[in-house]
Amino acid sequence: MTVLILTRCPAGLRGFVTRWLIEISPGVFIGGPSARIREALWREVCRYANTGRALLAYTTDNEQGFTFKTHDHKWQPVDHDGLILIRRPKEQPAVSATPPPSGWSKAARRHRYGRR
Repeated sequence: MTVLILTRCPAGLRGFVTRWLIEISPGVFIGGPSARIREALWREVCRYANTGRALLAYTTDNEQGFTFKTHDHKWQPVDHDGLILIRRPKEQPAVSATPPPSGWSKAARRHRYGRR
């Protein structure tokens, strides 16, 4: 079983992929091609994806029962003692131009002093 997910890829690439896989949802393809076809398909996807992203997941003979490859994803697969896990990048804190106001808000003052 092979699953291919394309995000922000050219429409021509999606048409190319439908030669071997069935599109079950926009950008989500599923099928059962041979390993040789799957690898050739993945090379073409990486070549023509341009600014898009791609994720390929397929069954294999390992402890998890599957493996996957990514192209231009922020999340990267990492081998951890034979298990493939996803490493998410750390979120960078948003830098605000103005510091938050100090002191109590108007609503907090009203609540504190019992005025409504």
